Amino acid sequence: MGESTAPVPAPRGNPETPPLTAQELLVAACWLAEADPNPGKVWAEWEKHGVALLPLGRRFDAVRVPAERVHDVVVSDETETVAKVLRAWLDGPVIRDFRSSLGPYYVLIAPDADWDGPAERLTTGTYLGVPRPGHATMLSRWVVLPPHPGALCDSRYLRTLLTMTDSLRTVDG
Repeated sequence: MGESTAPVPAPRGNPETPPLTAQELLVAACWLAEADPNPGKVWAEWEKHGVALLPLGRRFDAVRVPAERVHDVVVSDETETVAKVLRAWLDGPVIRDFRSSLGPYYVLIAPDADWDGPAERLTTGTYLGVPRPGHATMLSRWVVLPPHPGALCDSRYLRTLLTMTDSLRTVDG
């Protein structure tokens, strides 16, 4: 595989983005619910559990990134710091699994996005626990909410972020 001549992406989002309004949260939730052929089922799961299992491969895929990897590149495991850095770099939706202290991050990307990065891509045939936007749960939380319907992370920015993690590990090791 030849070396890419494409420029390395720089951060693209605004780390100081104001919180979404109630209307914006509802619009984002509607868009997410429509990832399932039966959006009513999603709303019922959100109402009952706060989290719904959404099928991947239709509206979005997810890249599962170990927490350690994210915390290494951010140089922090503090929630607000991680959110600011991921918002600045990825400018798209990220969910964190809190079932354990080392719970992974799930970066949402387009189903047709190229991905050859160092983390596992989850797609068709897989379901992801997605919390309802604007509602916290014990199982998972939004680290970065979708700023608008259809907003997804650019896989090039994620790849660059994870490559920086590899570079840091090489320097430290």
